[in-house]
Amino acid sequence: MFNKILIANRGEIACRVIKTARKMGIATVAVYSEADRHALHVAMADEAVHIGPPPANQSYIVIDRIMQAIRDTGAEAVHPGYGFLSENPKFADALEQAGVAFVGPPKGAIEAMGDKITSKKIAKEAGVNTVPGYMGLIEDADEAVKIAQEIGYPVMIKASAGGGGKGMRIAWTDEEAREGFQSSKNEAASSFGDDRIFIEKFVTQPRHIEIQVLADQHGNAIYLNERECSIQRRNQKVVEEAPSPFLDAETRKAMGEQACALAKAVDYASAGTVEFIVDGDKNFYFLEMNTRLQVEHPVTELITGVDLVEQMIRVANGEKLSLTQDDIGIGGWAIENRLYAEDPYRGFLPSIGRLTRYRPPQEQAAGPLRDSGKWMDEAPAADTAVRNDTGVYEGGEISMYYDPMIAKLCTWGHTREEALEGMRVALDSFEVEGIGHNLPFLSAVMDHPRFIRGDITTAFIAEEYPEGFDGVDLGADALRRIAAACAAMNRVAEIRRTRVSGRMDNHERRVGEDWNVSLQGHSFDLTVAAEKGGATVTFSDGLVHHVTGDWTPGDQLAHVHIDGKPLVMKVGKIVHGFRIRSRGADLRVHVRTPRQAELAALMPEKQAADTSKMLLCPMPGMIVKIHVDAGQEVQEGQALCTVEAMKMENILRAERKATVSQINAGPGDSLAVDDVIMEFE
Repeated sequence: MFNKILIANRGEIACRVIKTARKMGIATVAVYSEADRHALHVAMADEAVHIGPPPANQSYIVIDRIMQAIRDTGAEAVHPGYGFLSENPKFADALEQAGVAFVGPPKGAIEAMGDKITSKKIAKEAGVNTVPGYMGLIEDADEAVKIAQEIGYPVMIKASAGGGGKGMRIAWTDEEAREGFQSSKNEAASSFGDDRIFIEKFVTQPRHIEIQVLADQHGNAIYLNERECSIQRRNQKVVEEAPSPFLDAETRKAMGEQACALAKAVDYASAGTVEFIVDGDKNFYFLEMNTRLQVEHPVTELITGVDLVEQMIRVANGEKLSLTQDDIGIGGWAIENRLYAEDPYRGFLPSIGRLTRYRPPQEQAAGPLRDSGKWMDEAPAADTAVRNDTGVYEGGEISMYYDPMIAKLCTWGHTREEALEGMRVALDSFEVEGIGHNLPFLSAVMDHPRFIRGDITTAFIAEEYPEGFDGVDLGADALRRIAAACAAMNRVAEIRRTRVSGRMDNHERRVGEDWNVSLQGHSFDLTVAAEKGGATVTFSDGLVHHVTGDWTPGDQLAHVHIDGKPLVMKVGKIVHGFRIRSRGADLRVHVRTPRQAELAALMPEKQAADTSKMLLCPMPGMIVKIHVDAGQEVQEGQALCTVEAMKMENILRAERKATVSQINAGPGDSLAVDDVIMEFE
């Protein structure tokens, strides 16, 4: 076995690899750019090597710098994680020439499957179902439009060397095909150094379901069930689960066998993923093969008990798989939510800054793994499990240079319902402050009726949130539960205030029982009476809730029970109440005396500033291109400018017909949130 492994990556995946290497008794080497000097993966590794400036194309994807770090530390193997150099055959070749083991597949498999055009041809020859499309190289936008017309709209425009949603666009018209072709080429060149593009038919009402494969250097290949990855935004996965709520055993077996056939066709050896599009009739079509560890691999590990990183390391060391297909079962259900540094209230645009507060929920294991990597014969000790793969810490910085993912929160349960309920509690218990993040949106998805039913497609977000996400309107029962909790918490706070020095006489001031609680446009008159371990809250219509818990003023997370049922809330202080965040809702909850409530109803509301005649930068980023000139008349939907942020190009469009009066920024300018890009008459 190797004595020392270098991880050619950063963030949560580098931390993930370090954990398994440490378990196996293998020393680790981290590499880091200047932006990551104080990163978590650097602190966790046994050694760390500085490899250059913050931009990835000057550090993490510079092969010579990684090779020098290997020479300087004497690492015997390299795990590439995902992204960066993980699917770069030149890197695999450089390692081979240097006599260093690559914890990944042979370079031939990377070349064959890393190029999406070539991979589809090989897949077809191997008997794998494929989607109709044009596999040749496309020279320019005119040719892209012609090909799209021949295939028939809608079409998917993709970077041949792409992945992770980069360099990918859906086009429904000639104009969108032309525009998408150029944006995809730009993103592909920036992210992968390869701007080749191909086009294929976009399957409507599709589900994105992928098969995890594992193969060794001795011709053995198995599949470890499937993952459902249909909840996507801009072709970037957001929620994954294993197994899929849609597949049956027969379809799973057929997909798994085709995935293994493809792996054997390219002499694959390592962990890899074969992605499929599945329609409503369970017809499935090959999408691509990722010749690396997938971001969402934890859900597979949770239902199979197989440590995929360990298996990759053992395969790279020349060992035979210790598992056969018969060893792979489905133990329970697992769900993963990707926590991103993005603002869901601003169209999910990237957010950067310092994590002033970062408190994930307490991790809890479902049960130990056997050395063989199989599920234990006995049931896991716990009913649910929580796992959080992360690469950040409280006080750390979210950089503009890299992917905006903060963490991958996973829950496991014996059933999908148990895993889902565990996820709801875990999301409500996750504290993140200082940056925009998508926790409220993830909570909303977990409570969405379609997701609960498993009735999902890759168009789920576009269909259910066509105007973007602007928070959650809770139902009447949920609002009453929160109102009762806040009334009880306010009573605790009032008692605390009466005991503050200078505010008490010989006899403690009595806290009143009559209160008004207002939230989300609702107003409740109620009384709060003390009871053992909590309070009894009685609404004016006779409804009674019993609230128990140990919240004290200043706590930013409240774990309470309403009539014995748990309720988790993030708590902030506002005048006469609390800012409450729970189940995707962000609420200002005012708890007032009846007289205070009467006076508050007479107060005028502050009006927001008028920015309707301005184009504001919705995220920190750099202007790539200004598409219009001062004095030009623009139409609704017309492209105004392109802003690049976190390796993604974002086109800002006119909301209505107008005339540009002034342009305040140009290509190359770096802007902050709400900087004025241009103004209109």
